Parts: sequence; C-alpha cells; structure tokens
Amino acid sequence: MAGKLTATQGTGILLVTANVGSLFEDPDNLQKTWLREFYQTVQTHKPHFLAVHCQEVGGKNYEASMSHVDSFVKELLSSDAMREYNRARVYLDENYQSQEHFTALGSFYFIHDSLKNVHQFDFKAKKFKKVVGKETYSETLESTPSLEKEKFPQDYFPECKWSRKGFIRTRWALADCAFDLVNIHLFHDASNLVAWEKSPSVYSGTRQKALGYVLDRITDQRHEKLPYFVFGDFNFRLDSKQVIESLCSTATLQTVRAADTNEVDKLIFRESDNDRKVVLQLEKKLFNYVNQDVFRENNGTSLLEYDKELSVFKDRLHELEISFPPSYPYSEDSSQGKQYMNTRCPAWCDRILLSPSARDLALKPENEEKSIVYDNIGPNVCMGDHKPVFLSFRITAGAGKGCQRGRRYSVKRLCENTGEHDKHTHTNTHTHTHTHTHTHTTHTHTHTTHTHHPTHTHTRTHTHTPHHACTQYTHCTTTHNTHTHTQHTARTTHMHTHTHTLHQHNTHKHTHTPHTTHTHTHTHFAQAYTEEVFSSVDQLQLS
Repeated sequence: MAGKLTATQGTGILLVTANVGSLFEDPDNLQKTWLREFYQTVQTHKPHFLAVHCQEVGGKNYEASMSHVDSFVKELLSSDAMREYNRARVYLDENYQSQEHFTALGSFYFIHDSLKNVHQFDFKAKKFKKVVGKETYSETLESTPSLEKEKFPQDYFPECKWSRKGFIRTRWALADCAFDLVNIHLFHDASNLVAWEKSPSVYSGTRQKALGYVLDRITDQRHEKLPYFVFGDFNFRLDSKQVIESLCSTATLQTVRAADTNEVDKLIFRESDNDRKVVLQLEKKLFNYVNQDVFRENNGTSLLEYDKELSVFKDRLHELEISFPPSYPYSEDSSQGKQYMNTRCPAWCDRILLSPSARDLALKPENEEKSIVYDNIGPNVCMGDHKPVFLSFRITAGAGKGCQRGRRYSVKRLCENTGEHDKHTHTNTHTHTHTHTHTHTTHTHTHTTHTHHPTHTHTRTHTHTPHHACTQYTHCTTTHNTHTHTQHTARTTHMHTHTHTLHQHNTHKHTHTPHTTHTHTHTHFAQAYTEEVFSSVDQLQLS
C-alpha cells in the first residue's frame, strides 16, 4: 500500500482525528460506512506511519457499548485494508467506572512494514524503545509507561458533573526526527443561550484555559522538548454572539422567558417584513437557522472570520488553511451525509494543530513533489455527528535536523545453543509481566508488571498464554512476529514468587522484593535476544 520507502519520497505521515461517539450508538448502520471511508483515505494517501486519535470511544452508554468497541478495534487491526501495517499500538481508555480518570480517548498507531527502526518513548524509563509487534492497552492507562494521560480537573468545567475531557500524549522517533502526538478533547458549549451572552463566550475561556494547560504540560522541563502535533476534538466554536448578529442582521429579537423562573428560555429572531418569518430560533440545545446552505456553500469558509479561539495561541500553534465545511454537528441519520443537526451552530471542532517546529517538519520543501493535504473524511456520507479530519504529509530526508543524530547504543547478549546457562541480573521498573502460576504471601507492596518484548526479542517461535489468579487486572494483548503473549497487569498488593517453564528447559525464577523497583534474576538456556533502548533523541540514531 505505502510502497517501498525511499530517501527521495520521504516518510508518509497520516494524522486523523475522529470523535466516534456516534459509531457506538448505532454501530450496525454507521461503523461499516465509517470504516470504508477511512480505509479509502488510507489507500489514497498511502502513509508509512498512521496515527488515529479518537474521542468519545464507546459513546454515551459506555458499559453497553464496550463490546462494540472491541469489535471495532479487532476490525482495524485485522482488516485486509491494513494488512501491510505489521506493527501497531492501541491505547483505549475504557475505565468508565473511574470518575477521576476516565476520558473515553482512544489512540491508534499503525506502522507500515517498509518503515524500519521506529521507536517509542518510555516516559517512566525516559528511553526510546524499538516498536515490534501489535499491542493493545486498555482500562487503566495511568500506569502505562509509553504514554502520558491526564483528565482535566473538575473545577475546569463545574457545570458538567462528570466530564470526559483530557489528553493522551505519546512520543515517537522515525526517519531522522522525533515528535510528540497529543490526543485531546476539550470542553463543549453546554448552552447556546449562555454562549450567546457575550463575546468571547465563557466556554471559549474554559477551552483556552484547558488548552494552555496541555501546552504547558507537554513543553515543561520533565522531558526533552520536541515538535508536537495536537489533534482531536477541540470543541472550538464560532463566536456565537458575532455570528448570530451577522446571520440575523436585519431581524428583530423576541425573548421568551420561563414562567416559573423568569430566566431566558428561548430567543426568536424574525424578519422585519416578509410576514415576520422566523430566521433563527435559539434554545439551550437548539440552533434552528432557516438556511443551512450558508454553512455548506464554499465549504462555509465565509464564516471562518468568526472562528477565533485559536488566535490566542498563534505563537504556539499553527494550522493549515481550512478548506472543508464545519466538522460538527452533522445529522446521525445514516441517509443524511451533508445535513447538520439543529442543535448547535456548525463549527470546526475537529482540528489538527502543529507547533512551530512541527510545522517546519511537515512543510519543509525538499522537492517539488512534496504535497500536504488537510481535509475531512466522508464528506458525502454519514460519519456520525463529527466528520473525521486528516492531515497527510511527508517527512523528507533531513527535515528533522532539529532532532540531532547522535550515537546509538544497544545491549546485545547472545547465548549459543550449547546448553550452558546465561545468567544476568538487572534492576528494572516494570510495566507488564509474564505472570504464571504463582504462590504469594500478602505484603504491603504495589506490584506493577513487566514485559519482555519491548527489550527482548526471542528467536524461537512459540505461543504462550500465562494464567492469572488475580481478580482485578488491566487487559493487554501483545502480538509478535515470532510469538504471542496474552498478558494481564495485576493491581493487587502482594509479594510474588513466580516459576514458569518456557518450551523445554527454559526456566525463569522471579523473586519480587516489596518495592516499586524490583531486582530480577533471570536464567536463560540457549536463548538469543537483543535489547535496544535510547535515553534521548541525542542518543537515537536511526538507520
């Protein structure tokens, strides 16, 4: 699909943002169409690296919809359209029972088999690690070291008793550069009436505060500063007061108040003549304008002058020129592909934004054939209430000069198949584990787990399914070219002594001390493996 990767053509990148809440409300009618249009976009642009940031995974009824989420993920990972993407990372925040942490975000990353030596950053170990196989992480993402995830504090949006808004950040290294990808979901307009009261609206101020927090967070001193792409549902809206005054410039206003509270319940804008025809009716969740064509004609770009929320961040965030219609709120009727719902004023909520250095990375001209496309997906069909938005570009050779090429180091241990044992001891902070039949005694100890595969590549082919006695776990599925692991991340507190047997004589004995950093003694028989870790971009040289 992507074709052979060459230095002249560069590395094809496709970034997609999609609020997919509608897909899980009506999966039978919407998912098939959504996936068809998505696959067509992938086929058209043929990326080597594909990132899909989803919001509202599971829709509004999370518990009932999680089975639909599983089937959606399986389809993406196993579809014939994606068969040339032999490595993948999927991060799903499915822990809907945790009001403190749940964001309903889902981040999907796919790597084409022609793109070699892709590395992902471990935020806990502060090292890049080579990406192999396909992995899916779900439920409790807070302890997953390959990402940073935060939910915005409740006081950011007190009107919403249980907001799902937040962000997930991952860091990648490919070609000759490294960058951050941030999946984000900002706060919506709770009431059209409140949004209309002043310019800019109170909701605009809330989004500004939240986005500023994210930008400060991803550029603080904890990690090396890199180019970043922030894409998701920003919920940016047109300046309601100004756009309504423009649309209804010759109309007269009628205010309807609730009889019991005397609060404004409805605003009706009527033409001065023409039998006082209603031009716009505005309620808390109603925006019924007489002529929707104004939002579709010339892709609605005449209204971009009222799209002002990004201007506050003009020195920190950049965007390509918008040439597609407002991305929200489309009708969820599967037969209506271009119709907007009469709930909100149409707006460009779904965006892909770039830091100044990321913009240079995407736009740096190295040859005349370099092209960049910023558009929506499925313009003529129903994709749910949000149209996905994508950015396609190529990172050409030398474009990542800001990401210095430095020395590369790797730890290689090779045990010849002579029957001799290769014993080594290392101290490690774990993230996943081979957890097997085990006995344990209760101890006050937070047990996190450890996986071999980011740092150990076994040369022997086997399928291994460990078994857990724990009742609470975070599910993680790992697929390798050479072997498959199905893992569970324990959340219990105890001290473990594990013993397991791998194919014939390979026996590992793990003794866990009651600390968050564990010392492991591993005994390997006739095993070969390679460990590659890089502590910073300066130490990461990709061949």
